[in-house]
Amino acid sequence: MEHRGLKKLLSTYVDTLPELINKKTGKIHSSYNQTVAATGRLSSSNPNLQNIPVRSEAGRRIRGAFTAPEGKVLISADYAQIELVVLAHLSHDKNMSQSFIEGTDVHKATASMIFNVPADQVTPEMRRTAKTINFGVIYGMSAFRLAQDLGISRTQAQTFIDNYFKLYKDVDNFITETISSAEKTGFVKTILNRKRPIMNINSRNKIEKSAAERIAVNTPVQGSAADIVKMAMLNVTSALEESESPVKLLLQVHDELIFECPDNPEQIEKAISLIKDKMEHAVKLDVPLRVSIEYGKNWGEFH
Repeated sequence: MEHRGLKKLLSTYVDTLPELINKKTGKIHSSYNQTVAATGRLSSSNPNLQNIPVRSEAGRRIRGAFTAPEGKVLISADYAQIELVVLAHLSHDKNMSQSFIEGTDVHKATASMIFNVPADQVTPEMRRTAKTINFGVIYGMSAFRLAQDLGISRTQAQTFIDNYFKLYKDVDNFITETISSAEKTGFVKTILNRKRPIMNINSRNKIEKSAAERIAVNTPVQGSAADIVKMAMLNVTSALEESESPVKLLLQVHDELIFECPDNPEQIEKAISLIKDKMEHAVKLDVPLRVSIEYGKNWGEFH
């Protein structure tokens, strides 16, 4: 499996990226597609710069090859857990919203409650379990899949899911109501009222029906996150142009925006302040949007 992963990185990026360098600019220019991902997310192609793994050392080394020009730095602005923030907003769940309002670790808070231990006694393993469930709920993860992902029994996985929905009752209600609404109308909407038709939501075929239900629940969450990122891109770019800033937006990688900025402390500070403000206020939610910002000479330094 490790060999297969390295082979894919080699063929997809290491061998291919040098061939895509533009001879005039000395840079790689990815294309962004508005209408490929059904959720509304931008997708990247020729090359796909959104799929370079960030957690592996090999992936970070590939990202490290993307460097700022002489006299410039790269700024990375990343939305923190945007999909869970959107889920808290859409579901109006008090327990989930409280974590984001107070700025606490939502995965640790979830682990503390489903394992019934104080937050300071949550182990990394407990937090990992809670994180898997937190994100799995958005994608309609079953007890069978959770058991596989965590290497636990199906019974134990079902207990975790049951405890999760006892803790976040309004998330459970949101899922039920979203599916019910899709069955009646044939579509779901994002927070900016972008519609997505849900095929097979009333199918008699159980497999088709289950897949449609997962899409119905996931789209308002992931689609709304995509809307927020696009609004942020527009607002930040307008603000930079209005202030005649030399800072440029280079890249969007899902919930992260990458900028190029002169390597000047005053310029960097002004850019970070503007970017953070515009991104955190791209839309008004019941819970705060938070953005973490880093800067450095190459893309591999971030996170």
